[in-house]
Amino acid sequence: MTIAEQVRQAVEGQTIPRLLRRNALLYPDHPALTDGLGPDAQTWTWSRLRDEVAALTRSFSLLGIRPNDRVLIAMSKRPEHWVVDLAAIHLGALACTAYETLSTEQIRYIAHHSAATMVVLEGPEQMRRWEPVLEELPHLRAVVVLDPALVRSGDGRFAAYAGLRGETVPEAGSAEFEELTDAVTADRPLALVYTSGTTGEPKGVVLTHRNVIHESLMQDHLVEVPDHPRTVAYLPLAHIAERVLGVYMPICNAGHVTICADPAQLPLALRAVRPNGFFGVPRVWEKLAAGLRMRLDALPEEAAAAVAPARETATRIHRLRSRGEEVPADLLEQGEYLDREVLKPIRAAVGLDECHRSFSGAAPIPVPVLEFLAGIGLTVYEVWGLSETTGSATVSTPGAFEPGAVGRPGPGIEVVTAEDGELLVRGPVVFAGYLDADGAVVPATDGDGWLATGDIGTVNDRGIVSITDRKKELIITSGGKNIAPTAIESPLRSHPLVAYAVAVGDGRPYVTALIVLDEESAPLWARSAGIEAGGPEELARHADVLKALDELVENANAALSHAEQVKKYRVLAGPWTAESGELTPKLSLKRRVIVDRYADVIDSMY
Repeated sequence: MTIAEQVRQAVEGQTIPRLLRRNALLYPDHPALTDGLGPDAQTWTWSRLRDEVAALTRSFSLLGIRPNDRVLIAMSKRPEHWVVDLAAIHLGALACTAYETLSTEQIRYIAHHSAATMVVLEGPEQMRRWEPVLEELPHLRAVVVLDPALVRSGDGRFAAYAGLRGETVPEAGSAEFEELTDAVTADRPLALVYTSGTTGEPKGVVLTHRNVIHESLMQDHLVEVPDHPRTVAYLPLAHIAERVLGVYMPICNAGHVTICADPAQLPLALRAVRPNGFFGVPRVWEKLAAGLRMRLDALPEEAAAAVAPARETATRIHRLRSRGEEVPADLLEQGEYLDREVLKPIRAAVGLDECHRSFSGAAPIPVPVLEFLAGIGLTVYEVWGLSETTGSATVSTPGAFEPGAVGRPGPGIEVVTAEDGELLVRGPVVFAGYLDADGAVVPATDGDGWLATGDIGTVNDRGIVSITDRKKELIITSGGKNIAPTAIESPLRSHPLVAYAVAVGDGRPYVTALIVLDEESAPLWARSAGIEAGGPEELARHADVLKALDELVENANAALSHAEQVKKYRVLAGPWTAESGELTPKLSLKRRVIVDRYADVIDSMY
């Protein structure tokens, strides 16, 4: 039986409510959610989680939540977030988490577009941004607030979460709750995910139970992890990756999620949890690699001499596997010994010594970063997909990966290229459609089920997919050359000085770049290079920093065609964040915003 057939059988007939019930019955005392780190952390078992969901489901039903209603959630990562989401799912409503960084105007758009029936708000900060919109929503029937002080006296729509939950939580298992659990079907929509809007207004992506369960179970079939795997939830729950990895996948494999509410605490969380699987956007891996590189560079001479052959052996094995070649038995045996004795303790220092699958996605990651991490025995596999494909449509695995590529299509998924190079996807992870303003779900596939992804790429003779760029982000110079900006930006981001690089040149005679210094690793690099500089602004003008960046650009240009080469660049102190507006909440570049905001800087290069 093929893996695709195994996954298809495992998915058939399953829904998130049924899997939650299975976990509560088979693993009632196993940990499901841990909120926080250290001695004050609170752990919820699977039985407690389902009991809490049952109680809130009953209350949501009394508030009038019905199938296909839209429930918008604006709160941080905390157990109640999971409970609200799952309660809505049991009633057949569409749960939708809003990014915490949304402005009031952006909130207004998704609240109106979704025709929200219920809004769940955490505290004063959420209320401040949402309150101007609440009076405008014609379909809004309930506003649930976690902070009881936010309940409006005399406004019947407002309810405190604690009051809905009640003083005691009844055990799940009432006939009514079990009927709701059984009534949910695999092809019913369960989640609404708004795209980050890098190329226009956000779109409401509607996902089904079949979508998310197939996505979750195919990962377990491709790269094995221990039973009840440990993970850390640190990305926004509005992000498709965290929605799958932090909510749906742990339900599918009865895993244990530790909530890291503050991403700045991620290094501490990794060391405490030692996750069995970890997904990072490229910036996370780049920062991890920069920190490890500096740590290795600071080793005493004797220790460095012991680490060097282990790194060389791990890199050699990685390169053989990336080419699809067999690793000689003696080399493999030597690699396993050196990994166990030398490299695993290095990974343990960052909490990734028990990580069986390490993935990167959402944007290209520089190949030098991948090679460095592989050299300490941490092979990071790239994946590719969209919210519209429930996350990963392709997955790199130990048996099928290439640096700079994104792996093969997952089990049951097909990927082909259209005549213009755009990648098309078909299969069980392709979403139901976009939510229309009138509440209809409008499919985005053609008559044969193919979804046009908007990404340009190739599929090689090993079936491995490579992404060139976003179709709408290609640079077309005034000379008519089509250039993929990520091919230029990726090597520029490989230096610890650099947080972000943006290639510019659409409608221009040549390519230039904006380079943003990394607010954390740039000062560390400067100190290690003997540079005494003040703040980021001074670093951005320092002669030695500019010399290092000149060399970086020169090396990057050596691997690019003449038309792709960066002729001029400017250094910006940064930082760029989702809050400052240059990045989306998933840390992708908002190119249109950047080009507008730094128009004067860009013009100075032409």
